[in-house]
Amino acid sequence: MPLIRIEPIEDQVTGRFAIEIYYPADAERPLVTTAPRYKSAAAAEQDTIAILASNANNPAPEEPADRR
Repeated sequence: MPLIRIEPIEDQVTGRFAIEIYYPADAERPLVTTAPRYKSAAAAEQDTIAILASNANNPAPEEPADRR
């Protein structure tokens, strides 16, 4: 069962695409909506996946013990 849903949405004014991320996947409203900056739906989806993969492969450094 998918945990998130990613949908490209075309902006009627600019013709560019934004991304809506739904969590959980069956949510009625998006959790996050980007600005319409992509030239195609495919570019929007690929960039979103690349961002997620990059962050998953390079987690933020751990906070120092004295700040926990």
